[in-house]
Amino acid sequence: MRALTLLLAIGCATAPRPEKLLSEAVRFPTVAGNDQARKDQQAWLLKTAADLGLQARDAGPVTEIELPGPPGAPVLGLVVHGDVQPVDEKQWTTPPFAGVIKNGYVHGRGAADDKGPLVDALLAMHALKGASLTQTVRLLVGSDEESGSQDIKTYLSSHAPPSYTLVLDSEFPVVVGEKAWDGLQIDAAEGGIEDLEAGISPSIVPDRAKLTLKADADFEKKLHAPDKDTRVELQRRGELLDITVHGRAAHSGVNIAGGRNALVSLAHVVGGLLPDCPARDLLAFTDHVLGLQLPAAGGWRGWAINPGTVKHANGKYTLIVNLRRPPPWSAAQSREHLFAAVKAFSPRLEPGDYYFGDEPLVFDPNAKIVKRLMDDYSRATGERPPLAVSGGGTYAKKIPNAIAFGMWFPGKPY
Repeated sequence: MRALTLLLAIGCATAPRPEKLLSEAVRFPTVAGNDQARKDQQAWLLKTAADLGLQARDAGPVTEIELPGPPGAPVLGLVVHGDVQPVDEKQWTTPPFAGVIKNGYVHGRGAADDKGPLVDALLAMHALKGASLTQTVRLLVGSDEESGSQDIKTYLSSHAPPSYTLVLDSEFPVVVGEKAWDGLQIDAAEGGIEDLEAGISPSIVPDRAKLTLKADADFEKKLHAPDKDTRVELQRRGELLDITVHGRAAHSGVNIAGGRNALVSLAHVVGGLLPDCPARDLLAFTDHVLGLQLPAAGGWRGWAINPGTVKHANGKYTLIVNLRRPPPWSAAQSREHLFAAVKAFSPRLEPGDYYFGDEPLVFDPNAKIVKRLMDDYSRATGERPPLAVSGGGTYAKKIPNAIAFGMWFPGKPY
């Protein structure tokens, strides 16, 4: 297997330009719940694959695209997902689903995660048409990786998995560890303030957080400076004051350091200034949770912790904290420790289960597949960086004999 050669063979002169195809793919707003967009994108995939001379099949929530090898040959699976994270369109300077091309770059939700790798895989398979293959290459395009990955479970209930699979939804060179995805819910009774809300998804660093309360002019003067690379916007509405902090969104598993958490910055802006109420404790906990001492196995780069969303409904405020957990703790150990931390911080906060159903994925760094992929990567790039550990979970957790391999290069912006 020459996996990297396969993935980078995108130079066929008869193929469409990658930015054109990616622009088309980005135009489908495939967020959770938009089934029409999923169907429209699947129809586009079937047509595009046929135009590229590939076989394509509707397999329900998964689309199969195939470059056949010899009869009875093993199947190399390439797996991507066609769905995307939710989006607040008002926060975008470029429409997120317009597929705008600027200076050769495609701007839009999903251009990086994961429609760019989808287009790369299509064009790589097209470039290999006519080559002497020893295996069938089958691209599987999932449709709900960002909201549960039930698509792959459904697919595998009626389809055999590939012989071995490369998941194109992470980073190079080879991902030998994927952290677990934990979700801690914390509820606080309303009262003391008028409103608090932040974020659009636990997996996204919130780029906006807003607090509304009754406050006089003296209160405004006491506000603290926001965190670096965040800014505060104040709006007076009679006796009410809106305090909005703007930050920078980022993937909480793959690129949390690239984000600027508006919710945590808001906690710093109003630290020690709010009325004595449960919501004050909730907001303060967004900062406290970042300092928890949590164990991590060597080489796993610690935990990634993202106080991601706050919603106000049904007489309470609900905070969701997304934690990307390395070994050695299990989900049960993580849950027990985090619940205790919430209760110790404030008896007015109520911990709950958002999601504690995942475990880290660990590969033997000396496994044959790992060594082979590393050799391929080194041969193609002339580099041999350390093996990768990712905070973002992939379909590799759902498919037998699967490992994440690319598509992001070490040291390059995500």
